[in-house]
Amino acid sequence: MTLFLLQSPSMPPAPAKLRKAYVNNSHPLICLRFEDGHEIKVYRNTVKTFDAYAGEVIKVLAVYDPTSKERELVESVRAEDLPGAEPHEAR
Repeated sequence: MTLFLLQSPSMPPAPAKLRKAYVNNSHPLICLRFEDGHEIKVYRNTVKTFDAYAGEVIKVLAVYDPTSKERELVESVRAEDLPGAEPHEAR
């Protein structure tokens, strides 16, 4: 009996999962938009920690009026360029 592997040789390996943090000290509200479409809100003078995949591009959007759908692109950043979450998490 022959066993087949579930992963084909042409499939790349899964990207590494990274634990990252974002510090917002400059805007009333920052929205981090991930490639899969989910968003994380980071209010002024707060830190949020989250998981992201290596190579993932995260859009950093400023929200000045929460009742409006209008958002300003602050920057696009790769997950590996963000600081690690360890200093911000209580263990």
